Amino acid sequence: MSEVGHDLHAMFPGEATHLHALKLESGPFRALAERHHLLSREIARIENGLDAASDERLEELKRERVNLLDEVAAMIAERKGKK
Repeated sequence: MSEVGHDLHAMFPGEATHLHALKLESGPFRALAERHHLLSREIARIENGLDAASDERLEELKRERVNLLDEVAAMIAERKGKK
């Protein structure tokens, strides 16, 4: 199953260098990236009818994914500020 459009490189175009460095250097970032990946997969399965969930549950998952993206954006900004 493809998550094209929702992976972190698609969500943060032009930040591949920072994403890679964070993945190598930061355990908390790796945990966020893994959670984002799992959420995106779960959302895709629900949207494609492979798993069942209420509309409320789907929206809850999407909100969690947006919150994770905010955290990733903050980590990227912090890393850029250190350079």
